[in-house]
Amino acid sequence: MASIAHELAKNQKEISVSEFFEKNKQILGFDSLTRALITSVKETVDNSLDACEDAGMLPELLVKVEKSNNTEYIITVEDNGPGIVKKEVANVFGRLLYGSRFHTRAQRRGQQGIGVSAVVMYGQITTGRAAKVRSKISDEDTAYECELILDTKKNRPDIIREDRIIWDREHGTSIEVSIKGKYIGGKQSIFEYLKGVAIVNPHVKITFIPPEGTPIVFERATDQVPPPTRAIKPHPEGVELGELLSMAKYADTNRITSFLNSEFSRISNRVAKDICDAAGVPLTQNPKRLTLEQAGAILDAIQKVKIMSPETDCLSPIGETLIRKGLKNVLGELKADFYAPPVTREPKVFAGNPFIVEVGIVYGGGITKDDPVQILRFANRVPLMYQQGACAITQAIENVDWRRYGLEQRGGHGIPFGPAIILVHLASTKVPFTSESKEAVANIPEIKEEIELALKACARKLKTHLNKTERKSKTRVKFEIVQGIIPMIAAKSAKIVGKPMPKLAGTITKIMNVVWIDDEAAYEKKKHKVQVKIYNYTPKSQNFHLHMVVPFDKIDPKTLGLQPLEVREGNKVTWDIRRIASTDTFELKFDIVGLSQEEYDNELYVSGIDAASVIGVDVLPGDWDLEHLKITGEIAPEEVEDGEEGDIDYDEGAEVIKDEE
Repeated sequence: MASIAHELAKNQKEISVSEFFEKNKQILGFDSLTRALITSVKETVDNSLDACEDAGMLPELLVKVEKSNNTEYIITVEDNGPGIVKKEVANVFGRLLYGSRFHTRAQRRGQQGIGVSAVVMYGQITTGRAAKVRSKISDEDTAYECELILDTKKNRPDIIREDRIIWDREHGTSIEVSIKGKYIGGKQSIFEYLKGVAIVNPHVKITFIPPEGTPIVFERATDQVPPPTRAIKPHPEGVELGELLSMAKYADTNRITSFLNSEFSRISNRVAKDICDAAGVPLTQNPKRLTLEQAGAILDAIQKVKIMSPETDCLSPIGETLIRKGLKNVLGELKADFYAPPVTREPKVFAGNPFIVEVGIVYGGGITKDDPVQILRFANRVPLMYQQGACAITQAIENVDWRRYGLEQRGGHGIPFGPAIILVHLASTKVPFTSESKEAVANIPEIKEEIELALKACARKLKTHLNKTERKSKTRVKFEIVQGIIPMIAAKSAKIVGKPMPKLAGTITKIMNVVWIDDEAAYEKKKHKVQVKIYNYTPKSQNFHLHMVVPFDKIDPKTLGLQPLEVREGNKVTWDIRRIASTDTFELKFDIVGLSQEEYDNELYVSGIDAASVIGVDVLPGDWDLEHLKITGEIAPEEVEDGEEGDIDYDEGAEVIKDEE
């Protein structure tokens, strides 16, 4: 038996990480020809976007897919990033688990240093061809170009050819790789992936050239580059026992308080002392000699001691305004009826890693009514195209009772049906994927709970909109009936009693008791003619603020009667609507020039008035910069200086129409 053991021992040997993934490429997302093509584009695009944003540059990408034979395609991805220095090019593209992000707790698309080098490896496995990489940095006159493959036995790049060439770019990187794949359209396609990228990265411009050859351009919706993320230390909440002991073993200090203060975020010297006191661990305890019992007591104490929430500058959430912009920019052809104000939750922690959940809902318009709602899943601004059923995002959506929010859902569980698109974005310093292919979020209770809470918060806004739409429809019918029947009754009654027709405006107002706001933007002669009409069907005069998202520099000043109270960021415009008497009507009109028909979409809100008494518009969303409240006086009226009330004159073109009756 001993000889057999020795013989078996001879067969034991180490394999390199690249050799492992070469034999198990399905783990990385190369398990079918269709998926391999999308995965290759995904990994190269992620690499380019991270490089551009790390340098604070507005990304501009070219993605080209060419068919070389029946099953072979050439993928080219080119960016305008900072470029890569020559000595690092081969390592970045030809070495697995090589990168700068694995040990960094900051939000990034790439996390492990596998993606783009795995594409190079898959290409050489399936086609036998080397990848061509070209990179130029701004302080060099020429670009460095090389052809390389990955030596899977050594996990090292093997450069086949290298040269210096002239490239008409100031800086940037390009990779060209031949792979075996299958190009298709539909929901799981390169086009849909790039469309998803454009939605959650509205600052990116992407030019996609498919095998058919006709370019498709996703224009950027904003020039605002996401703020750079800052690497942080792990937050103490959620840290595992073994991880704590491992960190303590390699501590650079001899005091447990100094260890806690230096290795974790949000633990000051005072908080470290409180944790040790609660755990019964001496303040002078050497962390290298921490026992299992002491480590467990420290973790228990962390749950009891009040510790600040994690820092948020390590994360780069999209934000409510840009989610709306991204959705409208890419999904505008659907002509949706309603874009629910997106929800961005406060940061939470799992296993020491901060995360933020964001949700947006699009409803109505050209979205199919009879099919399940479309789910758009994203993690760290990257679309998740596969394994929808295994994803915590999908499971959270299935757990919400959507019947309460106006969507059909059989049994109150499962994916709802209706004309809606649900967007969920998870931003984290470390997204817990179910596999290395990064296509589904693992079922982490803390994350799943946050997603459900965000979904419900956004769904409530959808329900409010649907209720308001239904109420407006019923009110309009009521108004038409009142306007038609009451005058007829009054006329007949006056005729019977032989008296003149009475004025009915006050009577109609008492019956209606709402402020009705109608708005429209007709496109005529290359102009948007915007008209907002406000009817005061309440028994008292009304004062409030009217807010519009409109490019103020595109408004023809000759057509603008009422000057705005405030303009913020060039497109958040606030008007002070004053003293609309009971039964009066107020009109605000102006022309917008220089925009195409599709470029402008009415966004109208009100503040300073009871939302329940307004029909036709929503109250001001939470992501609007509420600094305007200080200017308008809604926060502190006593701070408004004398004389401000006389700055606006309704007679300068803003038309107040007295009800004729």
